[in-house]
Amino acid sequence: MKPNSILFGMSFAVAANLAVAAEPAPVIEVSAGSASKAGTSSLSEQLISLERKLDARNRAQVNVQRQLDELQNEVNELRGITELHTYQLSQVLDRQRELYQELDRRVSEALKPANQVPAGIVAPSGNAGQVNYSDNLTENEAYDRAVNMVLKDKLYDEAIPEFEAFNEKYPNSSYAANAHYWLGQLLFNKSELTKARQEFEKVVSGYPDSSKRSDAMLKLAMVEQKENNPAKAISIYNKLIAEYPNSSAAKLAQPRLQSLKP
Repeated sequence: MKPNSILFGMSFAVAANLAVAAEPAPVIEVSAGSASKAGTSSLSEQLISLERKLDARNRAQVNVQRQLDELQNEVNELRGITELHTYQLSQVLDRQRELYQELDRRVSEALKPANQVPAGIVAPSGNAGQVNYSDNLTENEAYDRAVNMVLKDKLYDEAIPEFEAFNEKYPNSSYAANAHYWLGQLLFNKSELTKARQEFEKVVSGYPDSSKRSDAMLKLAMVEQKENNPAKAISIYNKLIAEYPNSSAAKLAQPRLQSLKP
């Protein structure tokens, strides 16, 4: 019986060892735990990356909004500057219209039948030093200064070099035609007819769209009439009436033309 007992014991031991060997190895459980930890770590990294991207996007939106605000402020400033310049331009145009009206009135006075220079156009003496002007002048200020010396200060002789300096310094000015006409008018009043003719001819030939061209043609014809050139005067009067039939200059030219006809 002992051999059988020994054999049975050995069989039981082998079976037990086989049963133990058949059980799952603990290493499998360890591997599964590592994989779970790895998945959790990857998810955390993804969340952190997403948070960083959202944060970057928010900062970019803030920067864009700030730039838009700055652009809006610049647009508002430019709009304000444009409105200011528009207002200033309207003021300049209004002032020029007033000056032109005053000039036309004075020209009409100068062209009275007696052919005498009115007292208001004769340059007074002894008051040249009563008006002081700045030497730093812009184009508009330089033109206004010269005009005001005629209309406000009555400094007719002093205004001549002012208009000459203006025409030399600003030959392409929008006021050039008017400045030449003013200068011609002042020289005409002083009976410096040769120089006056040159200024009126500049307006007639160089500024076809100027509002003073018809007036310059009238004065040019008057210069020829004063210098005993009736044929030239008649030609210019006829041209004036043909080109500007409804102008005040044409109306003033009509009786002068009639007086020259035989």
